[in-house]
Amino acid sequence: MIVSCGEALIDLVPRQDGAYLPRPGGSPANVAVGLGRLGAEAALLARLADDGFGGLLRAHLTRSHVDLGLAVPAEEPTTLAVVTLDAKGGAEYAFYVEGSADGAWRPDRLPAALPERARCLHVSGSFALAVPGMGDTLELLLQRERPMRAVTFDPNLRPRLARDPARLRERLERWIALADLIKVSSDDVAWLAPDEPVEALAARWRSRGPSIVVVTRGADGVHAAGPAGTVDLPAERVRVTDTVGAGDAFMSGLLAALDTAESLSRRRLATISADTLTVALTYAQRVAAITCTRVGADPPWRSELDPLITEQSATTCHSRR
Repeated sequence: MIVSCGEALIDLVPRQDGAYLPRPGGSPANVAVGLGRLGAEAALLARLADDGFGGLLRAHLTRSHVDLGLAVPAEEPTTLAVVTLDAKGGAEYAFYVEGSADGAWRPDRLPAALPERARCLHVSGSFALAVPGMGDTLELLLQRERPMRAVTFDPNLRPRLARDPARLRERLERWIALADLIKVSSDDVAWLAPDEPVEALAARWRSRGPSIVVVTRGADGVHAAGPAGTVDLPAERVRVTDTVGAGDAFMSGLLAALDTAESLSRRRLATISADTLTVALTYAQRVAAITCTRVGADPPWRSELDPLITEQSATTCHSRR
């Protein structure tokens, strides 16, 4: 099982007629949905409201084969994100967190333990790095669970949410050291270190403890630093509808491929080969590319992927047994 932890919300995505379409979202929820659709055993640790949007989220997650046994009932309303799209389909977000389900995380509502079969805990930094109560709670979870399972992390920065950007950066530095694998976007790198090449940042972060640091660069492809050296892949060209959930889709594809290759453990990540990492990154890019052709965070099912990529991922798994 791969447990994804953090916010689950509703994205209000603009339609051509000027109205908004409510779509299930939230970075950790999107990752869990992507994993479930790709055939991985996925669970979501989130606060789910008992309102209409909460029901929409539960139905969406259940249809996508996400285990909700770790979900915490929330008395507060569902968190909302209003999406604005630019001419190229790029997304910007305005979040409504105060008084919502994701504004009320508390350590005493965390599960006492994760299931024994949970081999990986994935955390997105988006809300957690910016919202103090949520960040404090999930940092305790990370510290508690890290000795028992691999930790993966996507900073997915939301600077507009942060009342104190300095505290966001301080928490980010602590979480880098807790992770075994990090996926970060070039947009995040540009905000964090505008004068530092992504290759330099990946190497610097990897020196802090993670075995693998992946930088997604949109149309410029992906760069990864791992134990066997670096991997650079060009982007897959598609007609973009919007980029909502694309980074989360990439993350779910990467985790699913590593899981299939039996590489999603601290020991295996620390010794992963360049070939295995390349196959996983290729798979992740395909998952993200398909998502970009759709409205909102709507990652593909495994049956929709290129059979050759799926076969390569399975072959990698068999070769390691």
